[in-house]
Amino acid sequence: MVAEQIKQNKRGWNAVAHHFHGVDALPRYGPFAQEEEELGLFGEVRDKKVLEIGCGSGHSLRYLREKGASELWGVDLSDEQIKAAKELLQEAEAKLFCAPMEEEIGLPKGYFDYVYSIYAIGWTMDLSATFKLIHSYLKKGGVFIFSWDHPVYAHLKSKNGRIYLDDSYLREEIQIYEKFKGEDASLFIRNRMFSTYINELIHAGFAIDKVIESDVSTDYDSVEEKDPDRYYSLYKARRFPATMMIRALKK
Repeated sequence: MVAEQIKQNKRGWNAVAHHFHGVDALPRYGPFAQEEEELGLFGEVRDKKVLEIGCGSGHSLRYLREKGASELWGVDLSDEQIKAAKELLQEAEAKLFCAPMEEEIGLPKGYFDYVYSIYAIGWTMDLSATFKLIHSYLKKGGVFIFSWDHPVYAHLKSKNGRIYLDDSYLREEIQIYEKFKGEDASLFIRNRMFSTYINELIHAGFAIDKVIESDVSTDYDSVEEKDPDRYYSLYKARRFPATMMIRALKK
């Protein structure tokens, strides 16, 4: 079942990739979220080896290259995303792989200073396997950073400015997005509780260093919300964190 879901997601992401060119990429951690300049989760990356899980169009890798990272590696499920990343990073000698994050593809073990994922990790169909692989890629003392929808935010809806909980937060079910982004694409995604992410990190061998339920970035201080009932809206994000960020260490 997982293998079929991954294949379907690959087809879906190939269809919608153009909608996400440069979207939710460092220094941004997600929709309306605080940015790296505000949070400093990476710290000094000069001469560091970095691997991005769900590298998309390559914009986060480019950002870290500009900060002095010595090696850029990336993995993404979508052929179209990898194609875009190769074009963006053609002068950076990035090593890019089109493959599922859940599967062993021969990446070096105990090699990277940083492994990170910006708004992609929640698409995994096997969180446990993904975290264990990420742990294996890192050097001892290496850092794993990821951002994703706050698990409760995914259940919040707004109607005429009234925010309410839709469906059960406790049911970690697979959802199917039909016609994602209006394209002929269906994608699978699993709802997970906050505790599931934390416990799977611990089970994989990580030590939790920092957990952030993001405030709205200061970039939006003077911005007024025009459509409060959208899934991602300033109206909701100013009342409940849209994004979580977790920084974990390989012990």
